[in-house]
Amino acid sequence: MKKLSEYLLLWTLGGCLYYFFEIFFRGFSHWSMFVLGGICMVFFTIQGQMVHWEDPLWRQILRCIIFVTAMEFITGIIVNKWLHLAVWDYSNQPFQLFGQICLPFMIIFSGLCALGIFLGGYLAYWLYGEEKPHYHVL
Repeated sequence: MKKLSEYLLLWTLGGCLYYFFEIFFRGFSHWSMFVLGGICMVFFTIQGQMVHWEDPLWRQILRCIIFVTAMEFITGIIVNKWLHLAVWDYSNQPFQLFGQICLPFMIIFSGLCALGIFLGGYLAYWLYGEEKPHYHVL
Protein backbone atom coordinates (compact mmCIF):
# COMPACT_ATOMS: atom_id res chain seq x y z
CA MET A 1 0.00 0.00 0.00
CA LYS A 2 2.89 2.36 0.71
CA LYS A 3 4.18 2.13 -2.87
CA LEU A 4 0.68 2.61 -4.26
CA SER A 5 0.24 5.70 -2.09
CA GLU A 6 3.65 7.00 -3.15
CA TYR A 7 2.98 6.49 -6.86
CA LEU A 8 -0.51 8.01 -6.63
CA LEU A 9 0.88 11.07 -4.87
CA LEU A 10 3.66 11.49 -7.43
CA TRP A 11 1.24 10.91 -10.33
CA THR A 12 -1.25 13.45 -8.97
CA LEU A 13 1.45 16.01 -8.24
CA GLY A 14 3.07 15.56 -11.66
CA GLY A 15 -0.31 15.78 -13.35
CA CYS A 16 -1.28 18.95 -11.51
CA LEU A 17 2.09 20.62 -12.06
CA TYR A 18 2.16 19.92 -15.77
CA TYR A 19 -1.50 20.81 -16.27
CA PHE A 20 -1.02 24.17 -14.53
CA PHE A 21 2.30 24.72 -16.34
CA GLU A 22 0.40 24.48 -19.61
CA ILE A 23 -2.39 26.75 -18.35
CA PHE A 24 0.21 29.34 -17.36
CA PHE A 25 2.19 29.25 -20.60
CA ARG A 26 -0.45 28.29 -23.20
CA GLY A 27 -3.63 29.49 -21.56
CA PHE A 28 -5.27 26.06 -21.77
CA SER A 29 -4.59 22.37 -21.30
CA HIS A 30 -6.30 19.01 -21.72
CA TRP A 31 -6.97 16.17 -19.28
CA SER A 32 -4.57 13.94 -21.24
CA MET A 33 -1.74 16.30 -20.20
CA PHE A 34 -2.61 15.67 -16.57
CA VAL A 35 -2.31 11.91 -17.16
CA LEU A 36 0.94 12.29 -19.09
CA GLY A 37 2.49 14.66 -16.55
CA GLY A 38 1.68 12.22 -13.77
CA ILE A 39 3.18 9.25 -15.58
CA CYS A 40 6.35 11.22 -16.24
CA MET A 41 6.69 12.30 -12.59
CA VAL A 42 6.43 8.69 -11.44
CA PHE A 43 9.11 7.73 -13.98
CA PHE A 44 11.41 10.56 -12.84
CA THR A 45 11.37 9.13 -9.34
CA ILE A 46 11.52 5.43 -10.17
CA GLN A 47 14.44 5.81 -12.57
CA GLY A 48 16.53 7.43 -9.82
CA GLN A 49 15.51 4.88 -7.19
CA MET A 50 16.36 1.98 -9.50
CA VAL A 51 20.00 3.09 -9.71
CA HIS A 52 20.06 4.27 -6.06
CA TRP A 53 20.63 7.83 -7.29
CA GLU A 54 24.17 6.83 -8.38
CA ASP A 55 23.90 7.88 -12.02
CA PRO A 56 25.12 11.38 -12.79
CA LEU A 57 22.37 13.95 -13.15
CA TRP A 58 23.03 14.41 -16.88
CA ARG A 59 22.37 10.69 -17.47
CA GLN A 60 19.16 10.79 -15.43
CA ILE A 61 17.97 13.86 -17.36
CA LEU A 62 18.82 12.20 -20.68
CA ARG A 63 16.93 9.04 -19.68
CA CYS A 64 13.94 11.15 -18.64
CA ILE A 65 14.01 13.26 -21.83
CA ILE A 66 13.91 10.08 -23.91
CA PHE A 67 11.01 8.76 -21.81
CA VAL A 68 9.07 12.04 -21.92
CA THR A 69 9.58 12.41 -25.67
CA ALA A 70 8.48 8.83 -26.33
CA MET A 71 5.41 9.26 -24.12
CA GLU A 72 4.56 12.60 -25.75
CA PHE A 73 4.82 10.98 -29.18
CA ILE A 74 2.59 8.04 -28.19
CA THR A 75 0.08 10.35 -26.49
CA GLY A 76 0.11 12.68 -29.49
CA ILE A 77 -0.55 9.88 -31.94
CA ILE A 78 -3.50 8.73 -29.82
CA VAL A 79 -5.12 12.06 -28.86
CA ASN A 80 -4.18 14.17 -31.88
CA LYS A 81 -4.08 11.73 -34.79
CA TRP A 82 -6.45 8.89 -33.87
CA LEU A 83 -8.97 10.79 -31.73
CA HIS A 84 -8.57 14.12 -33.62
CA LEU A 85 -8.64 16.15 -30.37
CA ALA A 86 -6.03 18.67 -31.61
CA VAL A 87 -4.40 19.11 -28.20
CA TRP A 88 -1.11 20.29 -29.76
CA ASP A 89 0.61 20.52 -33.14
CA TYR A 90 4.34 21.09 -33.56
CA SER A 91 4.15 21.01 -37.38
CA ASN A 92 5.46 24.58 -37.58
CA GLN A 93 8.46 23.84 -35.31
CA PRO A 94 11.93 22.85 -36.54
CA PHE A 95 13.03 19.22 -36.25
CA GLN A 96 9.51 17.89 -35.66
CA LEU A 97 8.06 14.44 -36.26
CA PHE A 98 4.45 14.22 -37.46
CA GLY A 99 3.74 17.41 -35.51
CA GLN A 100 3.82 15.44 -32.24
CA ILE A 101 7.36 15.97 -30.96
CA CYS A 102 10.09 18.50 -31.79
CA LEU A 103 13.59 19.42 -30.72
CA PRO A 104 12.79 22.85 -29.19
CA PHE A 105 10.27 21.31 -26.80
CA MET A 106 12.62 18.45 -25.97
CA ILE A 107 15.05 21.11 -24.76
CA ILE A 108 12.33 22.84 -22.72
CA PHE A 109 11.26 19.50 -21.26
CA SER A 110 14.85 18.79 -20.16
CA GLY A 111 14.51 21.57 -17.57
CA LEU A 112 11.19 20.15 -16.40
CA CYS A 113 12.79 16.71 -16.19
CA ALA A 114 15.54 18.04 -13.92
CA LEU A 115 12.98 19.69 -11.65
CA GLY A 116 10.90 16.50 -11.61
CA ILE A 117 13.92 14.37 -10.69
CA PHE A 118 14.73 16.61 -7.71
CA LEU A 119 11.13 17.00 -6.57
CA GLY A 120 10.21 13.33 -6.94
CA GLY A 121 13.37 12.10 -5.25
CA TYR A 122 13.07 14.36 -2.24
CA LEU A 123 9.32 13.88 -1.80
CA ALA A 124 9.79 10.09 -1.81
CA TYR A 125 12.53 10.50 0.79
CA TRP A 126 10.71 13.00 3.04
CA LEU A 127 7.23 11.52 2.88
CA TYR A 128 7.84 7.79 2.36
CA GLY A 129 11.26 7.16 3.86
CA GLU A 130 12.79 6.11 0.55
CA GLU A 131 16.53 6.27 -0.02
CA LYS A 132 17.83 9.83 0.22
CA PRO A 133 18.68 11.08 -3.25
CA HIS A 134 22.13 12.47 -3.90
CA TYR A 135 22.92 14.19 -7.14
CA HIS A 136 26.19 14.72 -8.93
CA VAL A 137 26.96 16.13 -12.34
CA LEU A 138 29.69 13.70 -13.44
